[in-house]
Amino acid sequence: MTAVDERHSVPVQLYKVEEVMRILNMSRSVIYEQFRARRLRSVKQGRARLVPAAAIAEYIALLEGEAGNAARQRT
Repeated sequence: MTAVDERHSVPVQLYKVEEVMRILNMSRSVIYEQFRARRLRSVKQGRARLVPAAAIAEYIALLEGEAGNAARQRT
């Protein structure tokens, strides 16, 4: 899940909201809704809201788990 900063060849650990929007293919309002619901973790650095790479992986796992639970409930 961790991308590499092309300028320094260092794994990216914190993503800006705009980057998370692209990664998850979600709108800004949905991303902030997930923050408020505490389904997607974020941190603040000054005025910037950043999302740890691990939080993105956890959120994807959460969505996959919910999809699996929904499929099991239908059968």
